[in-house]
Order: sequence, then C-alpha cells, then structure tokens
Amino acid sequence: MTGGAALLTPGVQREPGAPQPDASFGGFVARAAAAGQLVVQPRMGFGDPRRMRAGLERTKNAVATTVGTLTIDSYTRVGDVAAARAAVAEGTALNGYPITTHPVELTRSLLDGLAGPGFPVQVRHGSSRPEAIVRALAAAGLDATEGGPVSYCLPYGRTPLAESVENWARCCELLASLVPAPRVPHLESFGGCMLGQLCPPGLLVALSLLEGMFFVRHGISSVSLSYAQQTDPEQDAEAVRALRRLAGEFLPARVDRHVVLYTYMGVFPHTARGATRLLEASARLAVRSGAQRLIVKTAAEAYRIPTVLENVRALETAAATAALQERPRSPHSGPGGGPPDPRFDGIGFAGADLSNRSDSSDTDSEVYREARAFVEAVLELDEDLGRALRAAFARGVLDVPYCLHPDNAGRSRSFVDAGGRLRWSRTGSMPATPCPAPGAGASAPALTSDGLLAAVHGVARRYDAPQDGE
Repeated sequence: MTGGAALLTPGVQREPGAPQPDASFGGFVARAAAAGQLVVQPRMGFGDPRRMRAGLERTKNAVATTVGTLTIDSYTRVGDVAAARAAVAEGTALNGYPITTHPVELTRSLLDGLAGPGFPVQVRHGSSRPEAIVRALAAAGLDATEGGPVSYCLPYGRTPLAESVENWARCCELLASLVPAPRVPHLESFGGCMLGQLCPPGLLVALSLLEGMFFVRHGISSVSLSYAQQTDPEQDAEAVRALRRLAGEFLPARVDRHVVLYTYMGVFPHTARGATRLLEASARLAVRSGAQRLIVKTAAEAYRIPTVLENVRALETAAATAALQERPRSPHSGPGGGPPDPRFDGIGFAGADLSNRSDSSDTDSEVYREARAFVEAVLELDEDLGRALRAAFARGVLDVPYCLHPDNAGRSRSFVDAGGRLRWSRTGSMPATPCPAPGAGASAPALTSDGLLAAVHGVARRYDAPQDGE
C-alpha cells in the first residue's frame, strides 16, 4: 500500500456517538487500523522547501502506509524568529523547516498535490510556546501537530511549567478554532517519550494520558497518546495495552484516539544490523500491543541526521516487518482473523467503561496499576487539569527521573533490573513503590555514574551483539 491510497474508501459504520471517519489525520489512522495496516511515519525536517517537498514525496511513495512530517527547526521552536530569518536569508542549513519564517504561500506550494486525505502531514516542533507555529500550520492548510504542556516543557529548557500550561491551553483552543470543518484538528501527546529512556513506563503512560485529557478539555476532539519503546519488550507491550485501556476509561467516547509508538529514543545501536533489528522489534511491538502508528528511526541515528533515502528505507522495513507479524485475535475479529470492528480497540469497544471488567490479561498489570494511581492522584488535586498538573509537580506527585527542570522535584530515580525491566529505586512523594534489589534490603542501591552509563547504553549493546548463527 502506497501512502495509504487503498484506504480512501467510504468509512465503515460506527456506533452512535462515536467519531466518524474524516479527511483529517486521526481519520486516516482510524481507516488504516480498520484495514489492518500499521501507519509508519518519519522524523523529517529540512530548511530548504525543495528538499522538504522531495522528502514528503518520497515518504508518500514509500511501499508502506505512511503519513508525512514537517519537523520544525530549533530557532523556530524557541521563538527566535530573527535567527531563523537570518538563516533563511543567508542560505544557512537548518535542522528543520522554519514554518513561521517562510511565507504561507510557499508552505502551501510545498504541500500542494501531496498533503490530503490519502497523505496527511503532521507538524512536529518541541516548543513550549507554540502559538506562532499553530497559526502558521493552520494557515498552510494543516491540522495535526504534537507536544503538550508537560512533555514540551520539562525536558527542553527552563520555561516555567505554569507558563507552558497556559500556552498549551490557549493553543489547543486556537487550533480547534482555526481548522475549518469538516477537517478535525489533531494533537499528539509527547508525554510517553519523556527524556527518551530510563523513565519507568507507569509514569510515561500517565503523562501521555493526562496530556490527552488536557487537550480534550481545551477543545480538541482527536488525539493520539504516545509511548516510547524502552528496555524490555514485555513491559513495553504491557504499557501500550495499559495506555489503550486507560484511554477507554478516562477519555469521552466522542473523542477519536489512537496510540503511537516511538522506536527506541535512547542511545541507538552503532551497527546497521543492530539498528535494523531494533527498528524491526519496535514494529513487531506496535502490532502485537495494538499501537496504530509507529514513529521510526534509521540505521544512521547513532551518527548523524538521516537522509531522505535512509528514512524511506526505515519506513519500508518497519512496514514489511509489521505485515509479517501475527495480529492478536479478538472476539470481534472478522472472518479468518480479518480486520476487527473499528469500534473494538483490542481490549473493549472504544469509549466503553472498562473499570469493572476482569477478562483482560492486563487488568491487574504492574504498569496499569501504577499509571492509574498517578492519574487518579493528579485528578484529586484540582478540578482544573492545568492547575492539577502544576500542583502535581510542585508536590512531587509527578517527578520525572533525571530531569533537571526547576519545576521538577528531582527526588525520583530509576534503574534497569536484572530482567531488563525499568523500575523505581526512589519515588519521593509519588504514589508508587520503589523496587528493592535482590539482597539490597529496603531499597535498590544508588545508581552510580558507571551504572547510569551501562543502563543508557544497554539496549544498543544488546542489539549490536552478534546473534546465534552469525
């Protein structure tokens, strides 16, 4: 399937009150999922409009079900418009597309004939002050972006969390107002990717869900919830399933939603063989855990920014791997194990109250219990979710390990246990229990600098190591 073209058929019927398929980003992913296709997406951004268009063209024409990406440059992300303009005027290479500097007519021309119902394009940026970016993408005819009040604040700078919350509340409402019907604005939470690695999955799942809830409360009706591949495949599958189940419990039925998985965001394997294995593992994880979209990485990640061709190879590798992975059967699968009823998300009907069900294998999973405890603790702090998030970080109820932002308590720590699972060694004031190491008494031993380096490089070393028979 190229660019999802085969998915441009009339939408299937959905239950009353559920979101209807549309020509927007979320609708495209929903149709792909109904057809049994994993959507794959690159991280791609170039300052030169001609190169950016070429990248989108190659992505659209890849042998995969793809969506496009406009990744924004660093100057634009931090609001340094003067530096972005100077770079464009001087012809200096940028690490992304300066969407607020290039004229809107130029961006529209770049997208003309590419972006549309069969190939939606998402703007990715990293800004805690995204208003100008939101205005620019909407003016260019786009309707999808990503980020969040926590996930695009704590890891990236010193913007106060209170300011980021206000900025993102305003920008959710702005995006909702600027995208004309019948298109539906879409926001993806980056909360499941905090710091890339060494953050236990319970907190990642909770942050992604809380940001998705924040978006909905500020007028967004189509969201995606993220999770980044971590150190243990089974724990990762548990996390994605927990995220999907919690979304069914906490998001209104009217909200279109899906889960997006990120190929491992930490130190990447140095060999092409190892990098390919890790990418393939993420594609298999996406399919068996029920994620509907995958953000890929390439074999060049350990060394430099990848080329367009390397991105396309990664997209096609992930798509081919996903196609070979057996999909989990559900009671609602079609004949011969075909695509399930699109209302069924692999755990229950979309939007159903699952709080009392007992037939899911992940009902009592460690990640689910921990993530739900985080979410409930935050929601108890204030009826206004923005104020609740600020209070949660001020009190250490949410506390991202190894994050140096001034608004993060910094009392939590994590480690990778002998089985490869990410665990808490210190939890501070969070509603989570630290995991004692074998023979270490009441708590795990402190993580030394050598131990931290070993943990950070562990996945890369595992996938670079020769496999049996090599």
